[in-house]
Amino acid sequence: MGENKKERSVSDSDGAVGRGDTMEYVITTDKLTKKFGKKSAVLDVDIRVREGEIYGLIGRNGAGKTTIMRMLSGLARPTSGSYSLFGKSGEEARREMRSVGVLIESPGVFQKMSAYDNLKLKCLALGVEKPGYIEGLLELVGLQNVGKLAVKRFSLGMKQRLGIALALVGDPRLIILDEPINGLDPQGIVEVRKILAHLRDDKKITVMISSHILEELGKLADSYGIIHEGKLIDEFTNEEIHKRTGVYTLIQTDNNRKALELVNKMGFEKVEIDQDNCLRIGEELTREKDVVRKLVENDIFVKEVRLSSFSLEDYYLSVTGGAERA
Repeated sequence: MGENKKERSVSDSDGAVGRGDTMEYVITTDKLTKKFGKKSAVLDVDIRVREGEIYGLIGRNGAGKTTIMRMLSGLARPTSGSYSLFGKSGEEARREMRSVGVLIESPGVFQKMSAYDNLKLKCLALGVEKPGYIEGLLELVGLQNVGKLAVKRFSLGMKQRLGIALALVGDPRLIILDEPINGLDPQGIVEVRKILAHLRDDKKITVMISSHILEELGKLADSYGIIHEGKLIDEFTNEEIHKRTGVYTLIQTDNNRKALELVNKMGFEKVEIDQDNCLRIGEELTREKDVVRKLVENDIFVKEVRLSSFSLEDYYLSVTGGAERA
């Protein structure tokens, strides 16, 4: 992200030097790599997660998001490279795991037990013995009225909220959540989004979250990292994405290939055929009539011309090759 500050980040094996500021960053990684045989699931990833933010990790299935989260959670050991938690690295970082709450894949719960009893077991395991503590967690995630209902009878959204509550046992400073809104209905997504915003804004907890639902992630996250084929190909803040994105013009025709060639010859930049098979010009047209006339003169039928906005999903597709570029 352009910072010039330095810190020492000791690798598990060879004492590598990483970048970042120990007071500003909760997570830093330096060339973090995980291989399974000869295949690199994660390769040379450098991530920076600032304190008190929600960091969205974006990528397709199999891109390496979960593997990164498993390494940062202590559930998998890096093949090479290093990471720091709260400015600590190596063995010291692993000791900081008590300050990290984790929900990766489905919540590990006892299906025949209630939410309260599941939380009680986690509290016992971590030595948490505060009056009203479990009740507070249940209220925080909106499960205060479920009583003794067995978890097996919970909806998916209720199970995800219980998973978040379990991750919060022990009052972590950082929580790592892998696809917590995946598969939820719209109401469930809104509920989880409100919980995470509350954790950041009121509890001052840093959150790393992965999600396929980029529209929702765009409403929540402060910073983002795009993982593609195991590599971090971009990292940016909300402010930066707003500068990079904006409005564009969509043109639907009956011959996009020919239209693409003609529009390119007219001197427009950032012209492509998008995933919806529309011709996209990366700007608001001021020469709309000239473009339409040119296409019609070349026997191309113009079905529609409209202005649209450039979203987080659009940006993700553009940098990962999701749209076919000119």
